[in-house]
Amino acid sequence: MPTYVLLIDWTQQGVENFKDSVDRYETARDQFEGMGVRFRDIYWTLGSHDVVGIVDAPDSETLAAALLRVASQGSVRTTTLRALSADEMREVIAKAG
Repeated sequence: MPTYVLLIDWTQQGVENFKDSVDRYETARDQFEGMGVRFRDIYWTLGSHDVVGIVDAPDSETLAAALLRVASQGSVRTTTLRALSADEMREVIAKAG
């Protein structure tokens, strides 16, 4: 199953409701799981992004749908990175020749 890195940033609404951040994550996690997306890890971070999550999803379309559902609630915006394992990267290298 593909792995993705989520760079999550709070909107103004998210900052105003920072005390609910962990509860919002748990709700999103449950919604994601219902769509076949599983959180491996999540970290609240200092720096350029407020939260970083690592998720597994069956495909990009399913993850996009899950992220749209969460973003539509108004507390976060996301950037998504497709992450490749060492074995997946070996396959990429082999295809590149």
